[in-house]
Amino acid sequence: MRDWQGKRYWLVGASEGLGLALAQIISRAGAEVILSARNADRLAEAVASLPGTGRVVPCDVADRASVQAAADAVGEVDGVVFLAGVYWPMKAQDWDSAQVEAMCDINFTGCARVMGAVIPDMVQRGSGHVVICGSLSGFRGLPGAIGYAASKAGVMALAESMHCDLRGSGIEVQVANPGFIKTRLTDKNDFSMPFLMSPEVAAREMFEHMNSGAFKKSFPMVFSWVFRLSQFLPDWAYYRLFAPK
Repeated sequence: MRDWQGKRYWLVGASEGLGLALAQIISRAGAEVILSARNADRLAEAVASLPGTGRVVPCDVADRASVQAAADAVGEVDGVVFLAGVYWPMKAQDWDSAQVEAMCDINFTGCARVMGAVIPDMVQRGSGHVVICGSLSGFRGLPGAIGYAASKAGVMALAESMHCDLRGSGIEVQVANPGFIKTRLTDKNDFSMPFLMSPEVAAREMFEHMNSGAFKKSFPMVFSWVFRLSQFLPDWAYYRLFAPK
């Protein structure tokens, strides 16, 4: 079990949903929590719901200057959790360039911006804890997931590369890959969502992972097997199952 007492954690993308639920758990465990997102009013409501110490630092992960200003305002932290993300369900036939670029720029490049603002200091100190939120949709390309699946695949690969480089450095890197979570983002879906989780259930899964020594956790476990095993299917079998003509 990780010692949370007196620690400082910066959660980026934590004004609602999974991010807020996780912030409440971390706060209850004894850490000071700094919440960032674009909506200052929503952040104020979020920090007021925390059982422990917290503060607000607004940040737009799509803007490098905003990320750096937020990192400077936050200061030295023991851990950073990246949860920011946007999503629109989309087929290639319905390509919306603005929405696709937003998913790539916020979900993936936004993560890289935040990591670039905190990792150098952690490397210099020789300590730190980084947690990145991926997705089961990032394991392999899916129908109707233009932009989102690619951005999450990028996030997961980024975490894997960081884990490779930072092993033994004192900086712990973890990635969590959840399935469907009941939020305003998944409310856009008009299809069945197996094993749909509440933000609170997903946050407990993620917190358990953060307390473990494991690098990767994909959940719900049974549902995750479908995506993890799909990586071993030959193309002809994968597309017949996941994207039949």
